[in-house]
Amino acid sequence: MPQSCDVVVVNYNAGLLLQDCVISVLAQGVNRLVLVDNASHDDSLERVATRFGADERLIILRNPSNTGFAAACNLGARHCEQAHILFLNPDTVLQAGALQAMIDALRHSDDLGMAGGLLCNFDGSEQPGGRRVFPTPRRAVVRALNLSGLAWLSPRLFSDYLLHREPLPLHPTLVEAISGACMLVKRKALDSVGGWDEGYFLHCEDLDLCMRFRQAGWKVCFVPQARIFHTWAACSRTRPVFVEWHKHRGMIRFYGKFFRDDYPRLLSWGVSAGVWVRFGIVAGYHSVLRLGRILGQKC
Repeated sequence: MPQSCDVVVVNYNAGLLLQDCVISVLAQGVNRLVLVDNASHDDSLERVATRFGADERLIILRNPSNTGFAAACNLGARHCEQAHILFLNPDTVLQAGALQAMIDALRHSDDLGMAGGLLCNFDGSEQPGGRRVFPTPRRAVVRALNLSGLAWLSPRLFSDYLLHREPLPLHPTLVEAISGACMLVKRKALDSVGGWDEGYFLHCEDLDLCMRFRQAGWKVCFVPQARIFHTWAACSRTRPVFVEWHKHRGMIRFYGKFFRDDYPRLLSWGVSAGVWVRFGIVAGYHSVLRLGRILGQKC
């Protein structure tokens, strides 16, 4: 059974998925599960409190308002006691042995500070984002314009930042970044970088943490043996424009922190303009879909 590990789950209207997540976490033999609720207005938290409230490993923290993912993670971490902390999305289900596999990987080397697992769809296929490189402006443009299909012409020029199309490694392997949906960290590594950056509300805070780990000398690894089922975007489908706003705002913050000084100012302005143009297109698309649904209901 896993030792010296606490788990932080940040919930916001995860519905029935939260129960499945909690069941899978407690089955891993964790020391403590800190459930931080960001002012959910569904019954997800009440269902869990009713079913698992007697379990002494469960600690529920109720935020009076939605403080964002990073701030909630920091709050949860302050209530953790163990040498390892797993940050886990409420729409995930840990498979048997997943947590132990990640802990074993971190224990393999003193300079490993973070580990992530294989995020899977329920058909077993790998999801994007679980292993990746940092989204430099060039890689972000390739991703935004969907040019990665041209990688056969020039892998260096047309590669984006997602690695899920690469062959799955047989053993834990070093990567630049993993997903905040399942992120195991050494407590001393997290403390050394000052925790999560609360300037992000939703999205890109995981990339930021990976980057700051790297800058502080901590390595990040991807553990293919640790399988985690993940319901893609389950907690954000009802508010797509809100989510996209914070995702694009997070992109701007990330690039500003880590790449602004590495590129000419004109290019930095171009990247920022491109991000907001993309947001306008995506927001417009979701708005048209919503309007279509409303009109369809009236007919």
